[in-house]
Amino acid sequence: MPDVVRAALVQATWTGDTDSMIEKHEQYAREAARQGARVIGFQEVFNAPYFCQVQDAEHYKWAEAVPDGPTVQRMQELARETGMVIVVPVFEKEQSGFYFNTAAVIDADGTFLGKYRKHHIPQVKGFWEKFYFKPGNLGWPVFDTAVGKVGVYICYDRHFPEGWRALGLAGAHLVYNPSATHRGLSSYLWQLEQPAAAVANEYFVAAINRVGQEEYGDNDFYGTSYFVDPRGQFVGDVASDKEEELLVRDLDFGMIDEVREQWAFYRDRRPDAYEGLVQP
Repeated sequence: MPDVVRAALVQATWTGDTDSMIEKHEQYAREAARQGARVIGFQEVFNAPYFCQVQDAEHYKWAEAVPDGPTVQRMQELARETGMVIVVPVFEKEQSGFYFNTAAVIDADGTFLGKYRKHHIPQVKGFWEKFYFKPGNLGWPVFDTAVGKVGVYICYDRHFPEGWRALGLAGAHLVYNPSATHRGLSSYLWQLEQPAAAVANEYFVAAINRVGQEEYGDNDFYGTSYFVDPRGQFVGDVASDKEEELLVRDLDFGMIDEVREQWAFYRDRRPDAYEGLVQP
């Protein structure tokens, strides 16, 4: 594992169709690779609009198999071309009636390493996700990639500390959190929760949000994507709240050991005292 990993993320506006959306992300990925990035992540269901603003069976059309569907296959080719690890969030169809909000993780040689399925599924105005997605059933995997151990949490998951901790206990160095979050009650949480999770679990977090207006519902995705280090500090500037943007940042993974020695949170955990916390 390299000490310093150049990592990238993309926040993008919806183009109106899947093919052009994928092409846009391919262009950003190639640019990130030209800048020396070795890992990149995209936003929640990156190849589709955020259709969960409405409840309409028409939107099952965006779903595809993982890893055998066209988008992940294409991203495997892109990983081989660029030599980058790629985190690919898509709407997954496992079989008829079994749909998940999923992120595939592809290694730098194009190998499909596995997938994460979003655990926590909201069902509130503007986020009618239970209409479309079953809760994730694959646990919180951490993937051993060419750049280190990479985990994934997706959007609404970020409000729940348990998954963040599970990823840390499994050895994650970097956790991507692809999201689709629009202006409203949770705006201020966006720059609060994920730095707090990075501190509590002592790893890097890549927080990715969609940006701009889309055709379903009354929404305004506010971007402001960022990387945050294990001390809870932003790595470089936060992205625009209105424009799409590629962020490329150097992450010093050596900081993880340093912080864990200074702030010995894993040493001082008391799992023997926490049993009652997971009772319904």
